[in-house]
Amino acid sequence: MKLLSFSRSIYLCLCIFILVLGIFLFNASQNKSTATEIEIFHLLNRTTLGITQSDIEQVKSQGARKYIKAQLNPESTPESDELLEKLAKIDHSVVDPAILYQKYRQTKSLSNLEKKQRREKLRQLTQAAVQAHLLRAIASRHQLQEVMVNFWLNHFNVFIDKNLGTKLWMDDYEQTIRQYALTNFRDLLGATAHHPAMLFYLDNWQSSDPNSPGARGKFKGLNENYARELMELHTLGVNGGYNQADVVNLARILTGWGVDLKGQNSEHGFKFYPNRHDYQAKVFLGNSIPASGLEEGEIALDLLAFHPSTAKHLSYKLAQYFVADEPPPSLVKNLAKTFLASQGDIKTVLKTLLASPEFNAKEHYGKQFKTPYEYVVALIRTSQITKPNLSVAIRMIKRLGMPIYGSKTPDGYSHSQNSWLSPEAMLQRVSLATMIAQGVLSRPRQPVEARQLKKTLEPYFSAHSRQIIETSRANLRSALILGSPEMMYR
Repeated sequence: MKLLSFSRSIYLCLCIFILVLGIFLFNASQNKSTATEIEIFHLLNRTTLGITQSDIEQVKSQGARKYIKAQLNPESTPESDELLEKLAKIDHSVVDPAILYQKYRQTKSLSNLEKKQRREKLRQLTQAAVQAHLLRAIASRHQLQEVMVNFWLNHFNVFIDKNLGTKLWMDDYEQTIRQYALTNFRDLLGATAHHPAMLFYLDNWQSSDPNSPGARGKFKGLNENYARELMELHTLGVNGGYNQADVVNLARILTGWGVDLKGQNSEHGFKFYPNRHDYQAKVFLGNSIPASGLEEGEIALDLLAFHPSTAKHLSYKLAQYFVADEPPPSLVKNLAKTFLASQGDIKTVLKTLLASPEFNAKEHYGKQFKTPYEYVVALIRTSQITKPNLSVAIRMIKRLGMPIYGSKTPDGYSHSQNSWLSPEAMLQRVSLATMIAQGVLSRPRQPVEARQLKKTLEPYFSAHSRQIIETSRANLRSALILGSPEMMYR
């Protein structure tokens, strides 16, 4: 019986894959929807993590301008009680990560049973962080904020399994990113620079002046990792006008920037260790930095945050994220100008982007291939699965090659089509679309209704997509819709 059920699932998946392939080969992204409908679909595709019927109705009733304004000011719209209750049920630790670090850092003296218990506790903590992240992405009313959280988590990437510190502070790191996601870039940059998760990930928590009184043991040398990525990835960009001397001097500036491992009421766990700092004068990006301890780092962050190269680098990445893999140079230039004029105000930059002719050009509609994360979250949101099995959803995203918090390299996950589109990836996506249509993510298990999906999406589908769906067997329609080009692209 199990073999028969498995064979039937494979058969359905292959049938749907063949039909979806036909849609992809034929589809010219043309449809009969009104201009307003298409504009709404495009706006929601780029400013949410998955279109829902309520999103569409909200834009229609408010208008695009008011909708964007509300999304840029999430504090004006409270989250639903249902979401807050679900988040409260997730097993977040109320214990200071520093206390847990002291508890779990030593393993040599532990018995095998104690080691097993330690691994299980850490697994539970990381699983809770991932589930909370995914739950917000699915159910938050602040969708543009969650879109930007996704952007900034990749921009300021931290790999959760780098070490014990990244595991314990990851949830707090995401909360910090969310807090500053729509504020000012300098504030966001400073928050990440001070955060234990970043300091642990790029090893700055150990970086010390080799000649300082505190340079001993694991803290005995200068580490350039964070200084290099801070310029190359977080601010100036690879061609941003810095050299190796700037890397070394920035690393010297940031010596002593570490983690409060004793939990002594420091903000988010940051602590400056003056006995490990390099107190010699430095030159950074052509600027003399007087010896002033912690303040040296703040001066360096100011120089980086407001640098023209940073404005250009961030503007390119934002335009790539919201508009096209190869963003229009005119848009990048305009965003960089706005960034500098507003002193890095993220809301102002996003307003400029979302109102730009380039963002609203029809040539960009439905042309960005969703990442695995975006695709799975969109399937859940559009299917209106109110009680998703988060553990299964997490495994689905991982199966597609994009585990949450799982990018090992500092550059984070790519957002370009070339990184994710392949025949194998397409087959996997269709397989997952079929499974979701059959109800594997619902608690209790309940198939997704094609009628509800059609109500939300049909006005935006091409004529050929509609024809394929309507002429297919009724039990295949939900999977066809979820595996369609209109769902895989944004």
